[in-house]
Amino acid sequence: MSELKEYTAEEVSKHTSEKSCWMVIGNDSNGGPKVYDVTKYLDDHPGGAEVMLDVAGQNADEFFEDIGHSKEAREELKKHLIGTYKIDAATLAKMKEEAEKKKAQQGSSSMLMIVLVALIAAYIAYTKMQ
Repeated sequence: MSELKEYTAEEVSKHTSEKSCWMVIGNDSNGGPKVYDVTKYLDDHPGGAEVMLDVAGQNADEFFEDIGHSKEAREELKKHLIGTYKIDAATLAKMKEEAEKKKAQQGSSSMLMIVLVALIAAYIAYTKMQ
């Protein structure tokens, strides 16, 4: 297999239309960010072309992962691989910082949910004792 071309954020950001739709998907846990040209797949995407065009020209990894795509979708994605995503040190640092902030927010959200559930349980127990 030949070496994949490396694309910058600037190059990817130019492909945001139905005529040329690229996106970045991938992270450290699955081999790193890769660039995909999904132009030919727009009409076949089960969610419609619009969802893909909304994240065209961007790093769409979080969006892709949050949807919970199937194994078949991941296999389909491989057909559209055109290269790797070149990340400079500043962008990498920013991505790590954003990931850490998100993780911290999720942690505080979880704690808030636990406290809220405990308060509701205490209220229900109190009202039943009345």
